[in-house]
Amino acid sequence: MPLETIPLPPSLKERLGEEVAQELAQWLTAMWEAQSERRWRSLEEGQDQLKSALVALAEAQRRTEAGLQRLEVAVEQLAEAQRRTEGRLDRLEQVVAELAEAQRRTEARLDRLEQVVAELAEAQRRTEARLEELAKAQQRTEARLEELAKAQQRTEGRLDRLEDALERLAEAQQRTEEEIQKLAGVQSDMQATIAAIKGSLLEMVYRERAGTYLGPFLRRVQVFAPYKLEDEVGPHLTWEEFREFLRLDWVVKGRPRWVKEAPWVWLAMEVSAVVDRHDVERALKRVALLRKAGLLAMPAVAGEEATKGAVDMAEDEGVVVVVDGWARFWEKAWEQAQKEASKSAKERAGGGDVGPEGADG
Repeated sequence: MPLETIPLPPSLKERLGEEVAQELAQWLTAMWEAQSERRWRSLEEGQDQLKSALVALAEAQRRTEAGLQRLEVAVEQLAEAQRRTEGRLDRLEQVVAELAEAQRRTEARLDRLEQVVAELAEAQRRTEARLEELAKAQQRTEARLEELAKAQQRTEGRLDRLEDALERLAEAQQRTEEEIQKLAGVQSDMQATIAAIKGSLLEMVYRERAGTYLGPFLRRVQVFAPYKLEDEVGPHLTWEEFREFLRLDWVVKGRPRWVKEAPWVWLAMEVSAVVDRHDVERALKRVALLRKAGLLAMPAVAGEEATKGAVDMAEDEGVVVVVDGWARFWEKAWEQAQKEASKSAKERAGGGDVGPEGADG
């Protein structure tokens, strides 16, 4: 757009004149327009360059942001790698510490090894000295061996004679062993006979002295062989039970000393030199047969001594034990006998059967 003519000051117009002033004004205006045109084109070019620079700057910004994103990922990866590195360093420090400790142990073992090597060297020196002594001893031994070889020849002759003597001794030994076996058989038979005699003697002793041994507990003591009670017991037992009852050693009868109007009580007594659990079991088994016949009965065992197992079992089961003339567990056996008698009485009352408990015998 063309500019209007640049106005000149009035004083300048007067000095230059109207026409010159008009030309000067036109010339200045033309110059100003030319100058403005150049500046405008320069400004447009600058704007274009600025736009290009802004576009380039935006592109660079995008690249920068992408680079920053990649940088953030890389930084995170580096941080993770740093953490892993620190963990590995911690483990490495522990391994180094363990290696240091192992090194200390190795050095200690090396010190001990050096001492052992020194001791081995000293032992080697002593061994060499002994080997020299052994070499000399070997020479003396070879000389001795020659003498021994000669003595061996003489010994072999004596051994031949000795073998003959040994053969004769072996035959005599065989005959001796046969005689010993015969004697052992005789000894076994003698022991069995002695045991039987001893058992019979004990049975006789307890039969004769039953009143003495059981007198503290019973009055009017009587001793019976089992077969003498066939009429009282036999009708209540089967044939097999009666045969078992006949194997009983003794039946002792009496009245309890401390009980007023006491009934008769019967003791099924097993006698043995050494009372064991089997004797206690037999007494319990056979007293049951007396109770089945309706008698107030107690189990008892007697002998010179009793095993601990027999004593423990007798105490638990309520069996009288008479050892070397002294009776034990009477009170418990008496209490157990009363309980069994009461039980049997109830059973007989229910069945209408009356037993021979009150028989005077």
